[in-house]
Amino acid sequence: MKPAILVARAVFPEVLHRLSAHFEVESNQDDVVFTPSELIEKLRGKAGAITTSSARINRELLQQLPNLKMVANMAVGYDNFDVAVMTEFGVKASNTPDVLNETTADFGWALMMATARRITEAEHWLRDGQWHKWRYDYFLGADLHGSTLGIIGMGRIGQAIARRSTGFNMRVIYHNRSRLAPEQEAFANNAQYVSKDEVLRQADHLMLILPYSPASHHTIGAAELAIMKPTATLTNLARGGIVDDKALIVALRNKQIAAAGLDVFENEPKFDPDFLGLNNVVLTPHIASASEATRRAMANCAVDNLIAGLSGATPPNLLTSF
Repeated sequence: MKPAILVARAVFPEVLHRLSAHFEVESNQDDVVFTPSELIEKLRGKAGAITTSSARINRELLQQLPNLKMVANMAVGYDNFDVAVMTEFGVKASNTPDVLNETTADFGWALMMATARRITEAEHWLRDGQWHKWRYDYFLGADLHGSTLGIIGMGRIGQAIARRSTGFNMRVIYHNRSRLAPEQEAFANNAQYVSKDEVLRQADHLMLILPYSPASHHTIGAAELAIMKPTATLTNLARGGIVDDKALIVALRNKQIAAAGLDVFENEPKFDPDFLGLNNVVLTPHIASASEATRRAMANCAVDNLIAGLSGATPPNLLTSF
C-alpha cells in the first residue's frame, strides 16, 4: 500500500502525476490556505507532505500527528519549520536550495534597478495621463554603474547578485555571519567583507538576502536606516521581518533614504497599507523565484526530497538531524 501524503498548496499537474506513482496523494489545487487546525486535519494519517511557507510545522501540530514522517518545503527558506522540534519528533524536513539562486538574483537586480531609476513611479505618472512634455528634471534617479553595492547575507544568492555587478563596474561590500573564503570573494566581483555598520554607511544600493530567524528579526530598523546615505536605496529579497516595515515607512516618508524595493513584507500578504501611499517604493508580491522553469525545478526538488525521505533514504536537502 502506498504511503498517503498531502500537497498543501496548488502545484503543477505534472508534479502530482509524478507523486502519484509513489504515494496516495491528496492535493489542494483550489489553493486554499489552510488554518493551523485545518492543516492538522488534512495531515491526519499522512506520512508526508509538500508545503510552502504558509504551513507552520511546530510542536502543536506534531503532537497530534504521530504518523507524519517527512515534510518537504517548496522554498529555500524554512522559517515556517521549527526544525528543532521536528528533529525531536523524528520528522524529516527539507527545503529547495540552489535551484532558485540565479532566478532570484536576476529578480533582485531588476527590483534594485527599478527602485534606483524610479520606474514604477514614472509608469504610474504616465498611466495617469500626466505626461505632457519632456523636462530635464523628471524622475531623476540614481546610477548603478560606478556605485557601491552593499549586500547583507552573502550566501549563494547574495554571491550571484554580486557577480552580476561586474558589468556595472560596481564596488561590492558585504556583511555576513562569517566571511567568505578568498576565492569566493574574488568570484563575487572582489567583494570586500566589512562590518554591518560600514555596509550601511557606504552602500549606495543595499541588498538584503539573509535567512529569517529570531536573531535576524529587524536587522534593519530605525537605527540602521539612520546610518544609511539619504541617497541610498534598499532592496529586500529576504523575508518579511528582516526589515522593520513601520520604521522603513517613516524613513521613506521623511526621505531618510531615497527609495526601497520590496518583494517581502511583515505579515504578508497583509502588508502595511501605508506603503501604498508612498511614491518612492517598488512593491512586488514575493515573486523573486517566479520564473516557470525555476518554480518547476523547486517543485521537483521537493518531490525528490519527499520520495527519498519516505523510502528510507536521506533526502538531498535534509534539514533535520537525528
